[in-house]
Amino acid sequence: MPVWLEVAIRSISILLGLFIITRILGKKQLSKLSFFEYIVGITVGDIAGTMSMDLGISLQEGITSILIWSLFPVLIARLSLRNKKFRDFVEGNSTLFIKNGKILEENLKREKYTVDELLEQLRKKDVFRIADVEFAVLEPNGDLNVLLKREKQPLTVGDVFPNPPSEKEPQTVIMDGMILDEPLATMGLNRGWLKQELDKQGVAIENVFLGQVDSYGQLTIDLYNDKIQIPEPQEKKLLLAAIKKVQADFELFALQTESKEAKALYEANAEKMQALLQKVAPFLKN
Repeated sequence: MPVWLEVAIRSISILLGLFIITRILGKKQLSKLSFFEYIVGITVGDIAGTMSMDLGISLQEGITSILIWSLFPVLIARLSLRNKKFRDFVEGNSTLFIKNGKILEENLKREKYTVDELLEQLRKKDVFRIADVEFAVLEPNGDLNVLLKREKQPLTVGDVFPNPPSEKEPQTVIMDGMILDEPLATMGLNRGWLKQELDKQGVAIENVFLGQVDSYGQLTIDLYNDKIQIPEPQEKKLLLAAIKKVQADFELFALQTESKEAKALYEANAEKMQALLQKVAPFLKN
């Protein structure tokens, strides 16, 4: 067998084997590596690379070595789930760097972290003043998580509205010009509704690269031809305008009527519409 062909076969076999092992280990090892998993990943990669090129190494011996190294993270993960002390030993603990705007210098020294590195990590979190930080914690995987003081936290919808409506995950209903029926059904919609919405925008289904429906039932599309400009959906703005008109009509009726009972009724309804307008306007303006 030619050398190049043997190298190709070994490389493909090892690549497929590593793919299977990675799937077995699970997604956690891809997103969050402990110290031990980091070392195992480097070692397995080095063994696989050497096996691909060094024909003097037996493929069976190399695979055995990779399997042994790969099974260790599985065993460690099992033990970690059952024993917190063992988990802390393997993965480490979080380290508090800042508390109530004060840097804990001893913790910085213990983690071999300089002030410059701390400030750099804070800037990545858009934090430029130590005094604005309530807590800053170095996680076992090396990430720095920051909690700002209450008065320095950005304003959220929940701060303005006590019970804001819940947001649902947008559903992709068109992909590569093909209608996806399952996401449509999840939103309680059908193909008839989708065709009607596309007709409003003057677009044919085969010209749509991607189409999504948000939690408010609004369809947004992306066309294959990027030069074509799609008009923005007007449903929210029309609804907002309708609510404003109703509120204005109640105020007008209150001014025009001579009946005290009718006037009070119109004014009360105008106030209710005004309160409704204040709640829904932030959601309907976008």
